[in-house]
Amino acid sequence: MTEGVGIEKKYKLWIIGVSIAVPLAVALLFLVRIEGYDTSFLPPIYAAMNALTAVFLILGVVAIKKRRRELHQRLMTSAIVFSALFLVLYVIYHATSDSTPFGGEGWIRPVYFILLISHILLSIVIIPLVLFTYVRALAQRFDKHKRLARITFPIWLYVAISGVVVYLMISPYYV
Repeated sequence: MTEGVGIEKKYKLWIIGVSIAVPLAVALLFLVRIEGYDTSFLPPIYAAMNALTAVFLILGVVAIKKRRRELHQRLMTSAIVFSALFLVLYVIYHATSDSTPFGGEGWIRPVYFILLISHILLSIVIIPLVLFTYVRALAQRFDKHKRLARITFPIWLYVAISGVVVYLMISPYYV
């Protein structure tokens, strides 16, 4: 067995576990409420984390197209870090605050919910895609990394950008 395959196998169960645990933990947040903390300042910050994720993703693709592998690796690692920061801040906010109902009316209401639902569903799908894509790069299995990255990149970019748009659409309704 080559070293790269060994690295992939080593992380496979971990990736599957994280990919199941994170969405379950986020879903459970809506059942738990921690009182006594004002985290109302967090939504624009975690929206910025999504925006930075999108920027790093785009810069990462540009870097690899210019064959700047080390820069690509740093940029994609940064995208993962900003996605993780987003998740931590999102979890803190929703553990301490009630959900904000969308107050828009007319044609914008179904647009918002279609965007929100697609964002949520794809944010679940993207977790294993990002982690497997990253591990394939770490394992230096660049043929498999590239193949999976072609699927991962547009979904991840959509999740990052749609997160910002969802925030912008609901931000007028924060109390």
